[in-house]
Amino acid sequence: MSRRVVITGIGAVVPGAVGREAFWRLLSEGRTATRRITLFDPAPFRSQVAAEVDFDTAAAGLEPRQVRRMDRAACFAVVSAREAVRDSGLDLAALPPERLAVSIGSAVGCTMGLEEEYVVLSDRGRKWLVDHEYGVPHLYGYMVPSTLAAEVAWEVGAEGPVALVSTGCTSGLDSIGHAVQLIEEGTADVAVAGATDAPLSPITSACFDAIKATTPNNADPEHASRPFDRDRDGFVLAEGSAVLVLEERTAAERRGARIYGEIVGFAGRSNAYHMTGLRPDGREMAEAITVALDRARLDPTDVGYVNAHGSGTKQNDRHETAAFKRSLGAHAYDIPVSSIKSMVGHSLGAIGSIEVAACALALRHQVVPPTANLHHPDPQCDLDYVPVTARDHSMDVVLSVGSGFGGFQTAMLLARHGSAAAAAGRSGS
Repeated sequence: MSRRVVITGIGAVVPGAVGREAFWRLLSEGRTATRRITLFDPAPFRSQVAAEVDFDTAAAGLEPRQVRRMDRAACFAVVSAREAVRDSGLDLAALPPERLAVSIGSAVGCTMGLEEEYVVLSDRGRKWLVDHEYGVPHLYGYMVPSTLAAEVAWEVGAEGPVALVSTGCTSGLDSIGHAVQLIEEGTADVAVAGATDAPLSPITSACFDAIKATTPNNADPEHASRPFDRDRDGFVLAEGSAVLVLEERTAAERRGARIYGEIVGFAGRSNAYHMTGLRPDGREMAEAITVALDRARLDPTDVGYVNAHGSGTKQNDRHETAAFKRSLGAHAYDIPVSSIKSMVGHSLGAIGSIEVAACALALRHQVVPPTANLHHPDPQCDLDYVPVTARDHSMDVVLSVGSGFGGFQTAMLLARHGSAAAAAGRSGS
């Protein structure tokens, strides 16, 4: 029988909230953190809104030399990891370092650092041939996404497996799934796992403008992210990070750790269909959900809440509505579903880990976060999408799903520690 994996620490750096408790307050109060972009002049772009993090590096405890070395995404990850470790109560120095793993997800790596350096080296794009001697000494680190995982490993002293998982917008789920597997198979006893992305730059805005995926609702940023609403018109780009401490369950119980929940099921699938397109029947996401349930030895009726991908595009919202019906059957109509992207935007590879953190907190507080800005439901999205206001709700099992460019579909199941569902479950891939 495989070893069981629990969450004992959570750290978060998200739009509108730096820190785990502030993050939960934002979600439970249904507040949105979307606004006109301030990190650069958005005037030339179709979509000029985003969910930005108000991030003070000094207040976050980062040293000037760290800030000089690290991209913004790395700064987010390190600060999140520090909070997660503190929250777990673990003394990492007492652990054999080779038994400590790190798994970090990111869709776009060190985008901001790379773009800033290109602007300097190319004289704002005027020079085709650039002089590398004008680059910062750490430019190579920006080119290699695994730098993000390495920074976290250095921070926590991990000498076990260290990996950067990049599967687009499912990166944050897949990185946690990878860490779970390492603990299950006995390669590690503790893992620091999560994801980070800081993509808010002109090049990213230009890319999403080109495919018209982001919202053009620049006049009303606060209400621009509207998953499952008939008037939605694209997602709101965001940045952020969340990191979890994962432990083998028996060891965590032995030391009296506070356990947020157990990860009991995990599965990923691909649609092998289109880089950005989704099949309307949701078959691949439904398959991932079904496999995750099977490996957790759970029935669809055990699921008490679904954290939807809920990006706010018509294609995605209808795709996953169909996937929930296909995988959960008639029970899909009885389960509260919501999208926290309505409040914190879509931070690409980071959002999956941010959503797992939200699910763990929802289990702990027995509260379903709302779908903000959902005032006029799309008739084709006819499930219980918990509009506007958080809802007290008794639940033992939470399902979180992700959908990413390239056709990636991921499902993860969390169970309340001590529940019958946790006793029955086991995770897998």
